[in-house]
Amino acid sequence: MGLQQPKAILFDLDDTIATWDAVAEQSWLDVCLRFAPRISGLEAERLYTTISAVRTWYMSDKERHRYMRLNLEAYRKEMVGLAFARLGIKAPELANELAALYGVEREKSASVLPGAIETLTYFRKSNFRLALVTNGTSIVQRKKIEKYGLSPFFDFIFIEEELGFGKPDERVFLRALEKLNVSPPEVWMVGDDLERDIDGAKKVGIFGIWVDWRGAGLLESSPVKPDRVIRAISELGCFHSGVSRNPVRTD
Repeated sequence: MGLQQPKAILFDLDDTIATWDAVAEQSWLDVCLRFAPRISGLEAERLYTTISAVRTWYMSDKERHRYMRLNLEAYRKEMVGLAFARLGIKAPELANELAALYGVEREKSASVLPGAIETLTYFRKSNFRLALVTNGTSIVQRKKIEKYGLSPFFDFIFIEEELGFGKPDERVFLRALEKLNVSPPEVWMVGDDLERDIDGAKKVGIFGIWVDWRGAGLLESSPVKPDRVIRAISELGCFHSGVSRNPVRTD
């Protein structure tokens, strides 16, 4: 399927416009390095790998993942508590302190991705209809939107908690189509999550562009097949270093 000129584009926020998961591992490692010396006989690497294993288990379940997105602070405390339990450490206050510091460090480390603002500016000035479609809580996501000055780029902003449902629920994409007054073939969905961003959009007929920021490539066994794969949204076309590039590249 070729890349057709759209009338509207839906953008994911986290790891599409700004880093989030991209800074998670380093943030966890940093806090583990700071906290491990406070626990007798515990090495930072063991603390980090245990937390990573519990995180992977926690997010493998769709309902737990949704709870995590909508209750970040409580999730982090619970998850670190589970990791401490696996390690045989009985220090709930220390676990909560570690979880809280991680939240601070991750937020501090997050930033807008290179070329993202230029790309949004290009499409905004070119009179495309744009919407931001993101999972998570209102307070967390609105804080990011304000921090990065994203509101002026979008005609509509859809946040999971405010809607009462989130990606990949088809109602998210149908609501966006309705508000933007466009049909599915006239729209791109651009995001880094194959299941929530791409599969959800494709199920209602929207062209799905997967942002493979990790550079992992699409597995042959993947049940979700994006219509296009890019490494960053700047590949869609933008003003970069003063040079104008065409936003539409046909496969």
